Amino acid sequence: MDTKQILCMKWGTLYGPAYVNILYAMVARNITGPFQMICFTDDARGIREEVRCLPLPELGCTLPKHDQRGRKLGQWPKVALWNRELFDLKGVGLFIDLDSVIVDNLDGYFTHGEPGDVITARNWVKPLTRMGQTSVFRFPIGGHPYMLEDLRADPTGVACHYRFEQNYVTQHIRGGIKFWPSPWTRHFRVHCMGPVLLRYLRPPIKPRGAKIITFPGHLKPEDAIAGGKKGLPARAPLEHLRWMWSQRKTGRRWWSHFQQYSQPCDWLKEHWRE
Repeated sequence: MDTKQILCMKWGTLYGPAYVNILYAMVARNITGPFQMICFTDDARGIREEVRCLPLPELGCTLPKHDQRGRKLGQWPKVALWNRELFDLKGVGLFIDLDSVIVDNLDGYFTHGEPGDVITARNWVKPLTRMGQTSVFRFPIGGHPYMLEDLRADPTGVACHYRFEQNYVTQHIRGGIKFWPSPWTRHFRVHCMGPVLLRYLRPPIKPRGAKIITFPGHLKPEDAIAGGKKGLPARAPLEHLRWMWSQRKTGRRWWSHFQQYSQPCDWLKEHWRE
């Protein structure tokens, strides 16, 4: 039986080693047969010994932080995974963002489609665009080296044209990408929190058929469990509305707190743990 390869990346200080350790534990509870988890990182301290830690693969170029119109560009380290050689790794790799929550069995992510396919989640914020979202994607290691080579040849042009790494993957992969079955990979804000008004009437729900819940943006699993935005205390719906109204005198974007509200999500605790 082939060993399933789970890949993740940790750089900088946004995510501590606990994120890697929790991801490993969630994988171990939701996979059949042998597997290996590889973390590409610039700091392996505190990461459990079962995880194989490798250095961050190098992009080999410097990218701008803003495009010609002054718009902020996204993070691009994941493009280094498309190198012709990725250390001694071979075969197929399933990449999972550290802030993802695994809620059901992962085996289907390795058997869906063909081994040579590049398969991603949908960008659920803009579903009609058929854009990919690379929080969870599978790819043949070494199978598309031009992805990194083309970026290195024109880093400013590529980054400014696509803005975000997931757009580059969606539009530049030869032969196109494929998507996971719709129920498998769900977006917490879109599918669990639901429309803004509904967030005040019920806590986030666990979507039927979901295997992985992704957290694109600023909201993270620990914030969702506690309820509310990071740095703000959890509040009951009416209490939050009163507090939000009091913020209008600050002159800041006080109304944004309305759409960011979420009640505590207790069911995430069952999954987001070592």
